[in-house]
Amino acid sequence: MTGIVLKSTGSWYRIRLENGEEVEARVRGKLRTSGSRNTNPVTVGDYVDMDLTGEDYAITKVHERKNYIIRKSTKLSKETHIIAANLDLAVMVTTLKSPKIKFGFIDRFLVTAEAYNVPAVIVFNKCDLLNDEELEYLLTLQGAYRDIGYDSALISVHAQTGLEDIRTLLEGKIALFSGHSGVGKSSLLNALNPAIDARVTDVSDFNEKGQHTTTFAEMHPLDGNSYVIDTPGLRSFGLIDMEPEELKDFFPEMVRLSEGCKFHNCLHLNEPGCAVKPAYEEGELPWFRYENYCYFLDELKDMKQ
Repeated sequence: MTGIVLKSTGSWYRIRLENGEEVEARVRGKLRTSGSRNTNPVTVGDYVDMDLTGEDYAITKVHERKNYIIRKSTKLSKETHIIAANLDLAVMVTTLKSPKIKFGFIDRFLVTAEAYNVPAVIVFNKCDLLNDEELEYLLTLQGAYRDIGYDSALISVHAQTGLEDIRTLLEGKIALFSGHSGVGKSSLLNALNPAIDARVTDVSDFNEKGQHTTTFAEMHPLDGNSYVIDTPGLRSFGLIDMEPEELKDFFPEMVRLSEGCKFHNCLHLNEPGCAVKPAYEEGELPWFRYENYCYFLDELKDMKQ
């Protein structure tokens, strides 16, 4: 029998069968130790085959994934952790303030989505907290990301504005939601469907860091044909399974500009005839994107040493 993984708790998995029934299953031992570099051989969004022995279900096969989102594992024995698979959309929830926007976190997420072929959008929450100057700045950021190729939405869960735009965006899709702790991801999911009942905590006044409220990734229905995957509050994405020379290919605006580079393998640092770095120096490329690229590139080079 075949089903889709709704939730992973590390040892047990909740599976929705083709007839709509939900069951609990374990991973068969040989699948669990099949030599994967991932800490989790099965993840939310996977389509799996199962056997029923007595009253217990055992996952025997994971179907080929069309894509997935990955992060660096926190376990030393492995390298990667797959957050979710078979996604139609990856949604990054962020805020300009409370907590302060983290460009590095956003760009790590977008690079990861590009690398694993997942369309991504950005949702700016808590817009009700912004004064006119801050809102103008946010609109400038929204325009910069739009020019790169990323759609975005400005919302306020607290003021209940922009939520219908999000529902329209999610129609007919399986969408992963992620965001730095404290940005209101859980509140947004609860507003979209109160049955999700994601636990919410306030942002600390001391350090503007939210508390991690989600322990395991879980898929929830929004309506008959839309689903959201709630993920743990992530402090960072690790750039893994990626060569330093590949990084530039996951910045769409650099890919377009690189057509003017003298050398096809230009890393856009100090190479002669580079078309990307001059664009950054002249303000034609968002400063945070290029500077994050350079930071990520150094990180990848260090990992290879």
